Amino acid sequence: MNPVQAYVIMFLTGGFLYCGIEILYRGYSHISMLFAGGLCFLLVGVIQGILGESASIVGQMLLCGIMITVVEFLTGEIVNRHMHLNVWDYSAEQYNFKGQICLLYSNMWFLLSCPMIILHDYMEYFLIGSQVPHYKIF
Repeated sequence: MNPVQAYVIMFLTGGFLYCGIEILYRGYSHISMLFAGGLCFLLVGVIQGILGESASIVGQMLLCGIMITVVEFLTGEIVNRHMHLNVWDYSAEQYNFKGQICLLYSNMWFLLSCPMIILHDYMEYFLIGSQVPHYKIF
């Protein structure tokens, strides 16, 4: 399989997983979350590429949690505030920023990034033939 096909599959996997998490948690999702989730899933690999093989899984999780929060904020600014679609509003949550992100969900993205990192790595391994993933905790 060529890399473009593989990354399209990975993008869609991340997008559908992101939507699936929302549906399980809230009972519904929005098409914008498909794109945000797909982008986040691809950026998981970018973060690992930047950090290299010596990066710990916890370090990757921290950066991925921050990255997902940033993507969610930017998506919220576009979809909720500029397009006025009101897909979500975290204004009632503690420690929210402009109602688009909050500390609770940032922490959940940190925790959920671990299985996403592992899934991303194994998808690259099986679809593209990259190296077998190896992990260190810290």
